[in-house]
Amino acid sequence: MESKEYLGWVNFYMELADKLLPYKKDRKTLIEKIKKIFNDINKNVPKIEPDNTIIDIDPFTLFGFFNKQITNSNKIAILQGFASELSINTPVPTSFKGVPELNNQNANFFRFNGERGENDIENLWAVFAAALKYSNNRSDINKQEFINAYDIALKQKGVRWNITMALYWIRPYEYISLDGNTREYITNPKNVPINLIEKIGKLKNAPSGKEYLSLNDLIHLILEKESCSYKNFPEISYLAWESSQKEKKESAEAINENTRVNVGEAIGDKDISSVHYWIYSPGNNADMWETFYNKGVMAIGWGKIGNLSAFSNKDEMKEKMKECIDPTLSYKNSAHATWQFVHDMKPGDIVFVKKGMHHIVGKGTVLSNYIFNDDFDDNYKNFRKMKWTHKGDWTHPGQAVMKTLTDITPYTDYVEKLNELFDDDLDEEREEVEIQYTEYTENDFLSEVYISEDNYYQLMNLLENKKNIILQGAPGVGKTFAAKRLAYSKIGVKDPNRVMMVQFHQSYSYEDFIIGFRPSPSGFELKKGPFYTFCKKAEQDLENDYFFIIDEINRGNLSKIFGELFMLIEKDKRGVSLQLLYSDEQFSVPKNVYIIGMMNTADRSLAILDYALRRRFAFFEFLPAFETEGFIKYRQNKNSYKFDNLIETIKQLNTAIENDESLGHGFCIGHSYFCTEKEISDEWLESVINYEIIPLLNEYWFDDPSKVKAWANKLKEAIR
Repeated sequence: MESKEYLGWVNFYMELADKLLPYKKDRKTLIEKIKKIFNDINKNVPKIEPDNTIIDIDPFTLFGFFNKQITNSNKIAILQGFASELSINTPVPTSFKGVPELNNQNANFFRFNGERGENDIENLWAVFAAALKYSNNRSDINKQEFINAYDIALKQKGVRWNITMALYWIRPYEYISLDGNTREYITNPKNVPINLIEKIGKLKNAPSGKEYLSLNDLIHLILEKESCSYKNFPEISYLAWESSQKEKKESAEAINENTRVNVGEAIGDKDISSVHYWIYSPGNNADMWETFYNKGVMAIGWGKIGNLSAFSNKDEMKEKMKECIDPTLSYKNSAHATWQFVHDMKPGDIVFVKKGMHHIVGKGTVLSNYIFNDDFDDNYKNFRKMKWTHKGDWTHPGQAVMKTLTDITPYTDYVEKLNELFDDDLDEEREEVEIQYTEYTENDFLSEVYISEDNYYQLMNLLENKKNIILQGAPGVGKTFAAKRLAYSKIGVKDPNRVMMVQFHQSYSYEDFIIGFRPSPSGFELKKGPFYTFCKKAEQDLENDYFFIIDEINRGNLSKIFGELFMLIEKDKRGVSLQLLYSDEQFSVPKNVYIIGMMNTADRSLAILDYALRRRFAFFEFLPAFETEGFIKYRQNKNSYKFDNLIETIKQLNTAIENDESLGHGFCIGHSYFCTEKEISDEWLESVINYEIIPLLNEYWFDDPSKVKAWANKLKEAIR
């Protein structure tokens, strides 16, 4: 155990709780103080009502304002505000290690106005008051008062295990937090006595008031009598947090390894960083589900063919299956599933667990890369570590596929229907898994994207000042590659959940983008588009930045696609609400949503952009980066005279293109065509020239084949 720095928050939180109690009957004054605190630090009050107002508040949601996934500097600023407004004498803490946090998108203890019960907020205050009273005087009367208040609140929407977390915040030596990290820690025989594991292991749902107090008493007794490495609840919470940080670090390393990007793939930007969704059967008719759930893994069969990562392609897998099992079968689907399990699935992906074709029995998040363990179950030696978040029985919408493992990401309507099963469930645990994504800084951006430091700062200033920018430039200058990394550098981590990308085209419509009626088996139904969904997600997490990226933005009719929301994407209109065309609903674009568009300046088929678009976006041009410090260093590392000759010829070609009256600098050839982590070979050089550069020249000079032929010869001559 390190120094007692991890206890620095305890006394402040306890005094804050004491100072809040008098506002149980004067919440209007408390609300005004909250508004002032957030206004003073130039932050929005976290969203607790659909229209971003605050009409009532409970003490646990207030504690949730700073006990969620926001930066320490923001936590400290908020607490300094409460210290000032409520005259708190204890120094404001600067470290929050071991303090359990809420998920940003589920950080309230009550539902929106109209969805919650009439007394829901009052009931939460009753638990708060009873908990403080019982911690001061453990009489039977106070105990029963606490149990009654707790049990009433536990039945409310928005209250599950998080009530134990809230009680821990206000009296951390009296009430234990049963957040996911702590439950996982205190049910591990390496950490706690076996009698405690048996007690907690029986809790499938959040405990009743009587069960919770009994559990607290049991752990207090163990701490007094047993030889434990911890002596109080804050130490348990800290050790659980420390254990989870180690697991998250391993997960982050796995994600980093799994999403490492080849800089040469900038053209297509093959950084497959978005979350994928899978449907999976754990054994025959889910007969291995209990085992896998308890072990925290997902596994597939084919243990007989050995380590799946040893095969270089699917055909090798199929041949080994035939050799080991049945030579008369094709194993086409089986080899595809095993290949995907090893190579396509990645940490952070979501897995829905099916039983037969008509039942969903669970949901979870992938935590690790592929693992082969020869000592595991005879057949199930191929597995990944999982964080199972749901376990139960839900009716599958329609009929599920028969395959063991299927990537269902492309079927967005299907994924939405499966997610809705769990959104509507209020009886099962609904914890979001926090993946610790890889840090991504300004230096990371500059090492991957070949622009100068000055241009980077200019780009970031445009983004901050305008909220909407368009990256324009010739083909192959790395606009898409740069857009995602620009978002990550602003966020600070490579978090794909806060970045969404779509591509516009001539047929793209408001109904596709925002909301509209779409065909369904029963006729037509109102479907929400990606921009609507993304804005709603960002609205629940106003402390963090979100980025919506639009490729080929100039190919769509923006006035038609954005409709009445075209005005609302302007910076000074953020947060302003309008009623949607197809829905009786007020909708706004949150202030924390940034829009990044990309467009090719070499696209001849497009009309000049209208003024409405230009007024709402700032434009930044990406140029070929052959002369940048980053590309020169990259070129030196390749150490290939043929490659050097080719680059010099391309620079000459770009000069010719720029001087051509029918083309211009917007048609110059970008550097991304020549970026690769592969060794520079004759085959690679010939492939780039023959299959990427020459076809582009044929398009540029379609009416002058002799010019194409002349430059093709020069390019080929450069690598001889």
